[in-house]
Amino acid sequence: MLLDNHGRKINYLRLAVTDRCNLRCFYCMPEEGLNWLSRKELMTYEEMLQTCSLLVKMGIEKIRITGGEPFVRKDIMRFLTAVSQLPGLNELTITTNGVLTASYVPELKKIGIKSVNLSLDTLDANRFFSITGRDEFANVMQTLHELLKHDIEVKINAVVMDGKNTDDIIPLVQLTKDLPVSVRFIEEMPFNGDGHVYGGLKWDYIRILDEIKNVYGNIQKIPDMAFSTSYNYQIPNHKGSIGVIAAYSRTFCGTCNRIRITPEGGLKTCLYDAGVLNIKDLIRNGTTDSELEETLLKAFNNRARDGWEAENLRVEHNGVHESMATIGG
Repeated sequence: MLLDNHGRKINYLRLAVTDRCNLRCFYCMPEEGLNWLSRKELMTYEEMLQTCSLLVKMGIEKIRITGGEPFVRKDIMRFLTAVSQLPGLNELTITTNGVLTASYVPELKKIGIKSVNLSLDTLDANRFFSITGRDEFANVMQTLHELLKHDIEVKINAVVMDGKNTDDIIPLVQLTKDLPVSVRFIEEMPFNGDGHVYGGLKWDYIRILDEIKNVYGNIQKIPDMAFSTSYNYQIPNHKGSIGVIAAYSRTFCGTCNRIRITPEGGLKTCLYDAGVLNIKDLIRNGTTDSELEETLLKAFNNRARDGWEAENLRVEHNGVHESMATIGG
């Protein structure tokens, strides 16, 4: 079992396989995109598999593959298949925007993917284009239907943005009436990569929940799973459920069980830290697995108490300016 210096269990890795994305969501990156990492700057599949294998042996039980958008990276299924076969790994999941995913769903089912997080901030095609800068709404909805058809659990992630998609909160909730999906509303975070100072949170998890309660006064609290980042609810007689994630308020930090690895190999023991070491560089410099394990354990034993402390410890003191695409969504 992996424990950090605060006694918290670490058993969940979020691995970003690329910083590239085929959408341009304004809350995630600048409209013109980013200066994408070159191929040599990215971790290779072999380096990522080596790292995943070591971390599973150390105590990681769940791996989520993220990006950028995972399915824009060539030969992604070959890598996913290899990861799914790691001895000791209990769960492999994926976060995707759904643009390219539909055709891969049968293969995902075949290799044992039981759950997929689908990013979908609106059910209105015009607002989808306004938020993402791309006319891909139909492809995302096709992915949703394919996942459900193949009995893969779907969690819909919707970032709530003032003046952009708050009118979509209730329509998204209504999806849970007839579909067995979990719709999770996420507080907007300052990871847009544009260098601007974050203007503050206008829709926190309390306001989001109040908006839902105004229409569904009979909404009921349901148990939260261990290490859950969401407060979970269900409306009576609805097939699906609702979650509210306090991503900026950071109320769940005390039970955080996750670490992140960025596309270029940066280890983040907290979403809000600046990165604590580079795994790719260590591997390419000849570090052995036993040496890497020792280095990782030292990092886990110097973990920030919570997201606020991690943000305060950053070298730059003028806010967080990375893009979520370079961190791993």
